[in-house]
Amino acid sequence: MSIHETAQIHPSAVVEPGARIGEGAIVGPFSLVGPKAVIGPRVHLKSHAVVTGMTEVGEETVVFPGAVIGEIPQDLKFRGEETRLVVGKRNRIREGVTMNTGTEGGGGLTKVGDDCLFMTGAHVGHDVHVGDRVIMANQAALAGHCRIDDDVIIGGLSGIHQWVRIGKGAIIGAVTMVTNDVIPYGLVQAPRGELDGLNLVGLKRKGVARSDITALRAAYQMLAQGEGAFMDRARRLGEETSSDYVRDIVDFILGQTDRSFLTPR
Repeated sequence: MSIHETAQIHPSAVVEPGARIGEGAIVGPFSLVGPKAVIGPRVHLKSHAVVTGMTEVGEETVVFPGAVIGEIPQDLKFRGEETRLVVGKRNRIREGVTMNTGTEGGGGLTKVGDDCLFMTGAHVGHDVHVGDRVIMANQAALAGHCRIDDDVIIGGLSGIHQWVRIGKGAIIGAVTMVTNDVIPYGLVQAPRGELDGLNLVGLKRKGVARSDITALRAAYQMLAQGEGAFMDRARRLGEETSSDYVRDIVDFILGQTDRSFLTPR
C-alpha cells in the first residue's frame, strides 16, 4: 500500500493493501479503494464511492456517493482476465455512475479523457473510449466498444449502441437511441436517433468562425442531397473543402467503422 502523507483517509473507509493514494487525495466515509487502484493527486472520493479493479483515477477528479468505478464488464464473454480502466483529470463523476474495465477481446482498456461530466446514473461500458470535455446527462448509457470524441453532449436517458462512434462536437438529444455512427458536429434527436442537422448552438458558443459554419452547412447539404452514393459524396467533399471543420467530418466518414452512418435528411 502507498498512501501519500498529505492524503486524508476517513477512518471508516477501506483502502486495501496494494492501493496507491496520491498527494492531497481525500477518501471519504465508507468508501472502498481496491488493491490495484491508483488514486491520483487531489482526487476526492466522497462517501460510499467504490474504486476497484485495475483502475487509475486522474488528478482532481471528484467521485460522488454511490459511484462504482472499475468493476468487471457486464459481458458474458468476460472470463476474469485482468483489464484496465483509466480515468483522466478533473472529471466530475456524479452519484450512481458506473464505469467498467475493458475485455480481452476489446483491447483490454476502457479510457475516459479530461474535464468530463458524468451526471447521475450514467454508464460507461467496457472498452469504451471517451474524449475530453464530454457531458453525459442523467442515466445516459454507453454500450461496449463505443468511441466518443471530444466535446460531445449526450442527453439524459439516451442509449448508445455498442461499437458506435460519435464524432467531436456532436450533440445527442434526450431519450434517444443511437444505433449508427454520428458525424462530427451532428445534431441527433428523436427516439430512434435521426440526424437532424448540425450542432450550430455548440459551434457558435465555441466561437467557430462564420466562414467555417457556412462551409459546414454547405457540406451537410451536399451529404444530404448531393449526387451519388453517400461515401462518394464524402470523398468528393474532401477533395473540394478548405475548412478544417469539414475535413473533420470527411475524415470521420472515411475512417474505419463497424457501424453504418446516420445519414443527413
